[in-house]
Amino acid sequence: MRAPIRRMGNSPGIILPKPVLEELGLGVGDDLSLTKPHPRAGWAEAAKHLAAVGSDGLVWPEFGNLGDDDLNW
Repeated sequence: MRAPIRRMGNSPGIILPKPVLEELGLGVGDDLSLTKPHPRAGWAEAAKHLAAVGSDGLVWPEFGNLGDDDLNW
């Protein structure tokens, strides 16, 4: 479900659809706390789980370093 941000007087705001309010158990006058999760939330736990079940192998094969000795740095 999408809710566009609209102008409400001098402020931006959104109108929550009735089904959303019912699902959250909210009504007029109730407080609603909004948070935005960190983009990488849960990654560390997911990596630990993958390692524990042995599913943390390389997706791409390793690349050889042929010709590296000929490079001038």
